[in-house]
Amino acid sequence: MNKKMNKKFYITTAIPYVNAAPHIGHALELVQADTLARYHRQKGEDVYFLTGSDENSLKNVQTAEKQNISTQKLVDQNSKKFEDLKPALNLSFDDFIRTTEKRHIDGAQKFWLACKKEDLYKKKYKGLYCVGCEAFYNEDELENNKCPEHQTCPEVVEEENYFFKLSNYQKWLEELIEQDKIKITPQTRKNEVLAFIKKGLHDFSISRSKKRAHNWGIPVPGDNQQIQYVWFDALINYISALDWQNNGKLFKKYWPAEIHVIGKGISRFHAIYWPAMLKSAGLEIPKAIFIHGYVTIDGQKISKSFGNTINPKDLVEKYGTDAIRYYLLKEIPAYNDGDFSQKRLKEIYNADLANGLGNLVARVAKLCQNANLNFKTTNKQVGQIEVKVSKFLDNYQFDLALNEIWGQIRQADKTINEKKVWKQEGESLEKTLNLLINQIRQIASDLQPFLPETAFIIQKQFKGPKIKAEQPLFPRIS
Repeated sequence: MNKKMNKKFYITTAIPYVNAAPHIGHALELVQADTLARYHRQKGEDVYFLTGSDENSLKNVQTAEKQNISTQKLVDQNSKKFEDLKPALNLSFDDFIRTTEKRHIDGAQKFWLACKKEDLYKKKYKGLYCVGCEAFYNEDELENNKCPEHQTCPEVVEEENYFFKLSNYQKWLEELIEQDKIKITPQTRKNEVLAFIKKGLHDFSISRSKKRAHNWGIPVPGDNQQIQYVWFDALINYISALDWQNNGKLFKKYWPAEIHVIGKGISRFHAIYWPAMLKSAGLEIPKAIFIHGYVTIDGQKISKSFGNTINPKDLVEKYGTDAIRYYLLKEIPAYNDGDFSQKRLKEIYNADLANGLGNLVARVAKLCQNANLNFKTTNKQVGQIEVKVSKFLDNYQFDLALNEIWGQIRQADKTINEKKVWKQEGESLEKTLNLLINQIRQIASDLQPFLPETAFIIQKQFKGPKIKAEQPLFPRIS
């Protein structure tokens, strides 16, 4: 029996606030995580892929008030829009957790009680709070007195809350990250996290008064005047979804996570707060965190105030699922920020998908049909991903992995042109076509995690023994 069958792989995305509909930045993270989940399934691993929605934020309350609807109605509407990305982007997640669900509320309350008593304490304090981030900032962290993430002035908040003694974990966290016991990729993000820790960690507030939270969120066990801080409860989704609170089978089987896939704006919560919280509660820490950059639109930050948010579903309806997946994975650098524009999308679509992959598949299928031969299935074990492609995927370098696959496409085109296959006949034609068929099968296998629908169509078309020309994979767009 294949030993790898027993190897488990638990992968999560961050859970976004649902104060608005999803945008292209959310699609990036979901597609990246989906590609990794599919890749590890293809390797024969037992994959569990989780995503969800963060519904206990003050932002949700404020948005609902502006829209003159209940907060529950707002989160129900928007959470559904995130869940509906599953068919639109062809996502393969196993579970979608909402932080307003009973299972999560039970998990968050149990977790609070599981933390070491000496790590939680209550005090009065005054601090600078950004509602957009749902986080406090020290003055030295601000840029021109504004939140670096939202470029808004934080409000001064003064009240009595519970705190988590993060300072107890300073040395432990430093060693954890330096020694890659929790491996942070890319290195630049790891360096940022370490620099933040080395400046000295401050204890952080883990509750809000019921009044300031507008009575929305998860109550603190044993104190009906306090609501759990949204970031304290949100992180717990990674274990509450596995039924940790009931010592469930999924938790025993899949925790700790192999990888948390997150955006750079929330690295502090995942790389510093979360491991310390888990340690306090006596639980294992995740093995790795992949931190991606942001997507801008035509060079501008995505923002409702700029009016430049694009719903991924609209793009899919216009260009198709795999075209959008391809753009996000290839054009947005895996380790940095990247830009989205419809002009660039059309260019990439025509150059790489229509003229590149689509044209190659059509050319070879037509040559096979004209040759009217019976083609043998390959001896080579197609189904395995090419080693170089695997290596890039193991490092979350989706863009470089796709460059490698497009190198194979160019190689196959070169073979057709150099051998002038359309002029060949007899044994030499059969030999060349078998070579090209095997190349295309390998390309389809390598593409499976990235463009699953396209890979499936190619594999079906090139199964043999008779291979016929079909509809173009990616009709050119003007």
